[in-house]
Amino acid sequence: MSDTMPEVRGKLVESKLLSELTWLRVGGPADWLFMPADVEDLAQFLAALSRDVAVFPMGVGSNLIVRDGGLRAVVIKMGRGFNHIEVEGNRVRAGVAALDAHVARKAADAGVDLTFLRTIPGSVGGAVKMNAGCYGSYTADVFTEATAVTRDGKIVTLTADDLQFQYRQTELPEGWVLVEAVFEGPSGVPEALHTRMEAQLKKRDETQPTKERSAGSTFRNPAGFSSTGQADDTHELKAWKVIDDAGMRGATRGGAQMSEMHSNFMINAGGATAADLEGLGEEVRKKVYDSAQITLEWEIMRVGEPTPRADQ
Repeated sequence: MSDTMPEVRGKLVESKLLSELTWLRVGGPADWLFMPADVEDLAQFLAALSRDVAVFPMGVGSNLIVRDGGLRAVVIKMGRGFNHIEVEGNRVRAGVAALDAHVARKAADAGVDLTFLRTIPGSVGGAVKMNAGCYGSYTADVFTEATAVTRDGKIVTLTADDLQFQYRQTELPEGWVLVEAVFEGPSGVPEALHTRMEAQLKKRDETQPTKERSAGSTFRNPAGFSSTGQADDTHELKAWKVIDDAGMRGATRGGAQMSEMHSNFMINAGGATAADLEGLGEEVRKKVYDSAQITLEWEIMRVGEPTPRADQ
């Protein structure tokens, strides 16, 4: 272990290849990967870690492109110590490593409606940080509070006002790591909630490339435009529609492809690099702007160095 790294009770690995951890299976190595044993292990590590070292919390890698040169940071990934799910009344307390689908199912068993989480491919930490949502419901709608560890190792409680939920983003400070969240959902009949989730899954599988290596929606839905040509957030356009209109459904670049099934889903069709994926996305953005004067915004997070280091 390097002298610059604090002692830990969890697992600390140098030069971890992140393509092994992202759903798109791309990405160079992180300088370090830290999997804390528990909250105290994480807090002690962050308190002792040099302020010159960047920190990047990572969930299950479902909405992420790590560039081919990797990350000059300590990637913090939560494991079994952070995947608990507890239901009390209409409140559900979940560790950030708990999968959204598992939270939805366990809540439904207890008669709590968090069904929108069932089809979101990710974990609780990502759902909170990115205000994940579908079918008209968002994490912010059911969020009560979260626990986080600050960059200097303090354990804090965060409210919705602290996080400032917006469309697909929050104001979580740089280097802070979420460890737990509490949600409160409306009551429902367990059987009916499970039936609804099965219908949602069926609809998703019929319309999205769920069997492919994808990172979910590539671009945010753009704001619409009023009859006067002014931007109008109340008339939302669909990203897939403007991508189709630009002729980019099924477009390819290297091993990357905009799905034929759903044109706002980018897939690794085989052997894609991060550069292929990001380059295709930028090509789509240019074509959409050229055809409709709309600037698509990425929904997939892109991080890291664009090219491999000479010593890799």
